[in-house]
Amino acid sequence: MRVERLSDDQFSIFLHFDDLVERGFTTKDLWNDASSVRSLFSDVMYEASSEIGFELEGMLLVQVQLMQAQGMHVIVTQEIEEMDWDDDYIEMKVTLDESKEILFSFSEFEDVIQSTSYLSSKSITGGQVYYMNDRYYMLFKEDDVSIETREDVIAILSEYATPSIVTSYRLYEYGKIIYENNAVQQIIDVFW
Repeated sequence: MRVERLSDDQFSIFLHFDDLVERGFTTKDLWNDASSVRSLFSDVMYEASSEIGFELEGMLLVQVQLMQAQGMHVIVTQEIEEMDWDDDYIEMKVTLDESKEILFSFSEFEDVIQSTSYLSSKSITGGQVYYMNDRYYMLFKEDDVSIETREDVIAILSEYATPSIVTSYRLYEYGKIIYENNAVQQIIDVFW
């Protein structure tokens, strides 16, 4: 689990799928078992808040995004209102969303090149490549990868990279675009 304070009233939590499995959850559980999900969020938020010194109270807005192959990104925003509730009372409003994007982080561009030969053999030609904070990122949107090849793409990328905890929105804003579209095909054309 990775925790980052975003502001005085907001922090984010990133849980890898391994973290969820250790806690006894699958992605199916997250969509179907509301009471377990509420318990998971409560536990995770208390762990995270104690780690960063964030006092939880009042109304919490919890935005959860399930990301393909990466895990779960949770953003917690605390709304401070004048309330006469017990100090131990917390109300949560949870929004759950699932991203169809596949996003992996590479330490070397050579690894990006190597992965493209295997992706190309699966008839994958799309994708985008970004550079940010001394790392390369390969992003596949929902229409870049068919449902049938999604697991293969994740398996290939896992050999050369790690699932990214950086969101595509952050890449769009702060990353440098290297290949804006058809990244796999363009890399194959240049390097293979």
